[in-house]
Amino acid sequence: MLRVFIAVMTLLSFGSHQAQGQTDVRVERNVIYGMYSGLALLMDVHHPNKPNGYGVVFIAGSAFFAPLGYDDAPLKDNSQVQMYARPLLEAGYTVFAIDHRFPPRFRHPAAVEDAQRAVRYIRYHAKEFGIRSDRIGAAGGSSGAYLVDMLGVLDGKGDADDSDPVNRESAKVQCVVARAAPVDWINLVSNRAAFVDIMGMRVEVVKRLLPASSQEYKAYQQASPLFYLSKDHLSKDDPPFLLIHGDADQLVVFKNSEVMEQALKQAGVEVKLLRIPGGNHGPDFPGATAPPDYMGEMVHWFDQHLQSK
Repeated sequence: MLRVFIAVMTLLSFGSHQAQGQTDVRVERNVIYGMYSGLALLMDVHHPNKPNGYGVVFIAGSAFFAPLGYDDAPLKDNSQVQMYARPLLEAGYTVFAIDHRFPPRFRHPAAVEDAQRAVRYIRYHAKEFGIRSDRIGAAGGSSGAYLVDMLGVLDGKGDADDSDPVNRESAKVQCVVARAAPVDWINLVSNRAAFVDIMGMRVEVVKRLLPASSQEYKAYQQASPLFYLSKDHLSKDDPPFLLIHGDADQLVVFKNSEVMEQALKQAGVEVKLLRIPGGNHGPDFPGATAPPDYMGEMVHWFDQHLQSK
């Protein structure tokens, strides 16, 4: 009932919406996928003109930071959403662009938990959204790529005893596309200073993070996607990963994707690393020289691994 009410209010408030460059694309705005201590967690649902029956969760990059104020722009309205949703919508995918909680107000694992909640909500309401509940993909860039990586490597099992039926659903996705994801908070954070720390504080980083205690070390380790690809923590149903990364990235260095690719291969998970020559950090890989068709590769990856099984 809550989702129906929000959808009706959305249509009354916004009318018929169109994504940039798209015709006949309907957008349900401000769908509430969860309430955390009175805080509404929102997403926009982009419906294609000709849906193929599959859904993709998209999480834009945010540098893990949101200003402490009332006028901060929602992540789901980020220009990255339109850039990456367009080819997915053209291919028939229903795209779910989500907001989540941010540092410094909220610390890890808040954003991961929100991403998981969004997948559970989408899965629970899959028939209403016109998609398959058992074949959901996820795509994101930078901090958003980190979150979709976590959706892929975490077990995501629902709680069968939870009073909320949404929380009984699995948060596991079946296909991942990650652009420039940080994967190891201990050794491969950044080679630049002024990085926003996922634990809730702005920290100065030169080449690596130096935890002050064994407890802090363990916390950063367990927040790293690589941690869950070790034999002691590997989930048997990890989905195929497409990693896209510029080899001139100065914020999240290219080695992040190289070590992630190696770890996934060793774990027996299907993976492909698409290298963008000369590409720096950003949704369009600034500085790239003759970049490959990374948008086409993204769509093909979802076509191949969502629709073929």
